[in-house]
Amino acid sequence: MHPATHSAGPADIDLSSLDFWRAPQEERHAAFARLRERAPVFFEEPDAGPVPAGPGYYALVRHADVTEASRSPQVFASEPSAVSIPDMPSDFAEYFGSMINMDDPRHARLRRIVSRGFTPRMLARLEDGVRRQAEAIVDDLLEKGPCDFVSEVAARLPLAVICDMMGIPESRRAMVFEHSNVVLAGNDPDYLGEDAETAITRLLNAGAELSALLGELAELRRREPAEDLTSALANANIDGESLSDQELGSFFILLAVAGNETTRNAISHTLALLTDHPDQRALWWEDFEGRAGTAVEEVVRYASPVTWMRRTLTRDHEMNGHRYRAGDKVLLVYPSANRDAAVFDDPDAFDITRSPNPHVGFGGPGPHFCLGAHLARREITAMWRELHRRVPGIRAAGPPERLLSSFVNGIKVLPCEF
Repeated sequence: MHPATHSAGPADIDLSSLDFWRAPQEERHAAFARLRERAPVFFEEPDAGPVPAGPGYYALVRHADVTEASRSPQVFASEPSAVSIPDMPSDFAEYFGSMINMDDPRHARLRRIVSRGFTPRMLARLEDGVRRQAEAIVDDLLEKGPCDFVSEVAARLPLAVICDMMGIPESRRAMVFEHSNVVLAGNDPDYLGEDAETAITRLLNAGAELSALLGELAELRRREPAEDLTSALANANIDGESLSDQELGSFFILLAVAGNETTRNAISHTLALLTDHPDQRALWWEDFEGRAGTAVEEVVRYASPVTWMRRTLTRDHEMNGHRYRAGDKVLLVYPSANRDAAVFDDPDAFDITRSPNPHVGFGGPGPHFCLGAHLARREITAMWRELHRRVPGIRAAGPPERLLSSFVNGIKVLPCEF
């Protein structure tokens, strides 16, 4: 620690405290606005149960800092961990040590192999399946009547798409859903139990089960390849490179979690936002296709489904007037960057026609920009196209029940009516 360079945050704002993440969204955004005035701000690390508290971290809350750090991976590294503030114990790394926590050349090698599943040709092949899934989900919704929008609508589409992509059989999908909830549960006792030991056991168990499922499937696909991403990855050989079973397993966990949870939350946030901003709904409904592109980007900016990623300084470095030291940890705080008045006009307004919209809701620019961004946009659009066509009056019937997490801006339950 080097107190000489620290700018401590206001005493009443503590990003390491769960109370901050329990507070209403508006309060959090007001706090981020205050932090942006004195950025970057230093915070003590929370005590993470069996992992001793580390040296603390800077919160990068301005758009300029988040984008610059994202573009400079050689200085702001994703190793040893991008998804946890403390360094992860080695037993976690086995399941959660995916390419999101790696730097080049390892990151580039893995991304080169797995990005084959996300080419325009692969995504076009998925398009029909996405549309059919959305239709089936709305069929069931109309039959069921008012219900929980998250479990009956928002969660079903991304899960079905990821499982179709990977070739996961129908019979195992509930298990994938359950375990991906646990992996991204943040600090929510509904998923993790009340104490740290239970939480860690559940997390490792979820990782092990997901990894084992993919291991079984990969073995089968090496003997009997099919038209799915698991076959492509299990048999991949690019310039003599292929994925180990451990790499396959942790990629699947990344996909099940990042590709499922975040899109589900974006679809849920859309319902809450259209309910709270009927003028924006009317505007979108006037020309659904013409405005879908900007509407989806604005939902991602405004809701920021992923709250932060961590980076670690590889060397001393000056950025925007602040000196960082080798080994410093920083958090890229996306919801704050996405409301930075230096970049966005009237940043607290939800405006589905906003353009340009250089948000960082899919991560900042650079090598770690979300691999599934195009797929997420397609899924959110497909789900809402179907709802707009057949249930245009659908609205939230009460406030969302939010996930207790500093990492994901999640909605657990959102009653809907139509």
